[in-house]
Amino acid sequence: MWAGALDRLTRVVETMAMQTITLPDTDLAPSVLCLGGVPLGSMLDERRSFALLDAFVAHGGTFLDTARVYADWLPGERNASEKTIGRWLQRRGQRERLVIATKGAHPELAAMHRPRLDRASIVADLDQSLRNLQTDVIDLYWLHRDDPQTPVAAILDTLRDQVRMGKIRAYGCSNWRADRIAAAQAYARSQGWPGFAADQMLWSLAAVAQEALPDPTMIAMDAALFDLHVAGGLPAAPYAAQANGYFQRAAQGTLDAMNAASRRLYDTPENRRRSQAAQSLAAETGRSISAVVLGYLLGQPFPVLPIVGCRTVAQVEDSCRAARSPLCAAEIAWIEGRSAQ
Repeated sequence: MWAGALDRLTRVVETMAMQTITLPDTDLAPSVLCLGGVPLGSMLDERRSFALLDAFVAHGGTFLDTARVYADWLPGERNASEKTIGRWLQRRGQRERLVIATKGAHPELAAMHRPRLDRASIVADLDQSLRNLQTDVIDLYWLHRDDPQTPVAAILDTLRDQVRMGKIRAYGCSNWRADRIAAAQAYARSQGWPGFAADQMLWSLAAVAQEALPDPTMIAMDAALFDLHVAGGLPAAPYAAQANGYFQRAAQGTLDAMNAASRRLYDTPENRRRSQAAQSLAAETGRSISAVVLGYLLGQPFPVLPIVGCRTVAQVEDSCRAARSPLCAAEIAWIEGRSAQ
């Protein structure tokens, strides 16, 4: 009896401990940790997808991120991630307490060189996502890619119209360069509108060069983007926030089992050095490797909401526990191999 009561109390404490961040110029206050939707309905069947979502919510998570295009690279059901989340929302009745984010305007997978940032493509993707998710409104709608040839005014005019129509509450960008984000924010201010509420990029404790990315339309955190976030306080929601498990594998000595694409991206001399530093910091402070990896992002000088790509309930629980101990500035500087300012 006492063991059961303690377990219930522990779950209550864990739920209460999930920090939230209010996105600028919105009434959205998602949990600091975001559950990524890539594996839902594809790598994971519906039963296991629902179990993952249930576990995240049980640990206080309220922020879900998906995209219309997720899993479309696999044979079978189109838009599987969004549709799986939509079915889960209907069965669980959790919609009102969650912040649902999805992405559109991604190039067609067979024609990645052709951008889709025109009004018709944005609206078509948004309407499809609303149907897939079985919801009347999407809380945070991300533009999945950019097209530098399309003026930011035309893009934001389209997004603002969707807000006025009640289809979305706020909007953000994913894989945009710093100069384009700055231009978009300046245009929004000139119109008296809220600009992007947040930004998604590839970012983690791992150092990644833009030229190493397998897809040139992806954008990794760089100095210009970092400075933009610091200057304006724009929240970041980095994807691959745990570097596809690189640091956990390095600590366990199982890097050989990592898939080849992730190994090429992350297994560099600099990241091996960072891995050793992460292991030392974990040992000295009693943190887990996951806590160091997520703490690196959570300790930055602007709001960060890491997107975690979990495939098991155990990984969800580990990530939620880990998202409680941001690194301090000195720890971040040390792990990066530089002097604290």
